[in-house]
Amino acid sequence: MGGFAEALRERVRVARAAVEAAREAGDAFSVAVAEDELDDALRLARNSGVDPDAGPEGRGRA
Repeated sequence: MGGFAEALRERVRVARAAVEAAREAGDAFSVAVAEDELDDALRLARNSGVDPDAGPEGRGRA
């Protein structure tokens, strides 16, 4: 599941960055869209048994 898990982790990372950027820009619509994407990515990771904060070897953040 290595490639799939890493793709999910990347999707979560990108979504988190989008939420932060939208918040910094003060764009309420973009925040809502980015938060929806993040929620979807986290839900998919959770349902797939993937830790979204794990590194490539499956370990958590340092």
